Amino acid sequence: MITPPYLQKGDTVAIVSTARKNIEDNLKPTIDLLEGWGLNVKLGKTIGLDYYQLAGTDEQRAADFQEQMDNPNIKAIWCVRGGYGTVKIIDKLDFTKFRQNPKWIIGFSDVTVLHNHLNRMGIESLHATMPVAIPRATDEAKNSLCAALFNDKLEYTLDCDALNHNGKAKGELVGGNLSILYSLLGSESAVDCNGKILFIEDLDEYLYHVDRMMMNLKRNGCLSGLKGIIVGAMTEMKDNEIPWGRNALEIIEDNVKGLDIPIIYNFPAGHIRDNRALIFGRQVSIEVNDKESKVVFE
Repeated sequence: MITPPYLQKGDTVAIVSTARKNIEDNLKPTIDLLEGWGLNVKLGKTIGLDYYQLAGTDEQRAADFQEQMDNPNIKAIWCVRGGYGTVKIIDKLDFTKFRQNPKWIIGFSDVTVLHNHLNRMGIESLHATMPVAIPRATDEAKNSLCAALFNDKLEYTLDCDALNHNGKAKGELVGGNLSILYSLLGSESAVDCNGKILFIEDLDEYLYHVDRMMMNLKRNGCLSGLKGIIVGAMTEMKDNEIPWGRNALEIIEDNVKGLDIPIIYNFPAGHIRDNRALIFGRQVSIEVNDKESKVVFE
C-alpha cells in the first residue's frame, strides 16, 4: 500500500463536500482546529452550494474534488460531511495525477465510497471525524486524527465487551459504513476482504436491514476470508412494529459467530462524538482477551 505524505506545519488542507450540502456558517471551529495544528485551510467551491440535498450538481462536486486532487499545494482533502452522493461522482474522477502524488482523503460514512475505491488502487486513507462534527467531537477523536496526519503513534486499548471473540490477528484494515459497503458490492469500488481486518459501523438503519446487509456480505464471501473484525458504533437503529428480536450488535454476532477470528465490538468509531481515527489500507494488529482489546497500527 502507498502511504500519502504525512502533514507538516504550513501544509494546506482543503475542505470539500462530495455529498450533502453544507450551507451553514459552521466551519470556524474546524478552521481554528487546523490552524492550531499549524495548517492552512482552503474551502472548496462546493462549500455553500445548495442543490436540493446535495452540495451542488454531480458535475460541480466532481470538479471541486478533482481540483483539490490535482492541486500540488493541497496536502489533504477533508470531506465536510456525509449523507449521500459520493457514489454519484466517483466515476467522474480522474485519479491519474493523484496516483502520482497521493494525499490524505479524510472522512467517514458516505466517504466509504472513496476509502474503498482508493484501497483498490493501493492507497491509504483516513476514516475519521468530519468538519461539521468538530464542535461536538471528543478530544480523543480530534487528537487521533492529528496523530494519524502527523505520523504520531496510533493505537487503542479498550475495555473488553461481552460479545468480543478472543484472539490475535494482523492484517490490512478495510471497511467503513456497512450500508455503503453493501451498496458497493459488485462494483469497481467493492471492498476486498480476503486476508483483511474488516471495520464496520452504521447509522439509522432498520434492524432487519442490518441482517440483510450482513447476509449479503456473507454470501459474497466477504466474511469467510477475514482475519479479524472491528465493529464500531451502530447508532440510532430502528425496528418495525413487529420487533426483529435482536439489536444491531446481536444481529452482527449471529452472522459471524462461526468465524474463528478475533472480533472487537463497540469500538469508538462511527456516528458518535468519540469517533477515533482509523488508517484504512494500513497493517494493524488486534489482540482481544478477557481483560482488554488492543488495536495497534504499524
